Amino acid sequence: MLIGVPKEIKNNEFRVGLTPGSVREVISHGHQVLVETGAGLGIGKTDDDYIAVGATIAQTAADVFKKA
Repeated sequence: MLIGVPKEIKNNEFRVGLTPGSVREVISHGHQVLVETGAGLGIGKTDDDYIAVGATIAQTAADVFKKA
């Protein structure tokens, strides 16, 4: 399964659908994760944090929705 994680767009909303730890867990069960660039910034996580646990970074939300 390919799981997509877009960036939150609501004002003053800092949550993200999956943390890097959650991404690591779902990848360990054989899934793939596509995270929109900057999605984790509200929780202090960078694209590199997501890449380090195996996620792929998408440039736009449209890319996430198109592929996942």
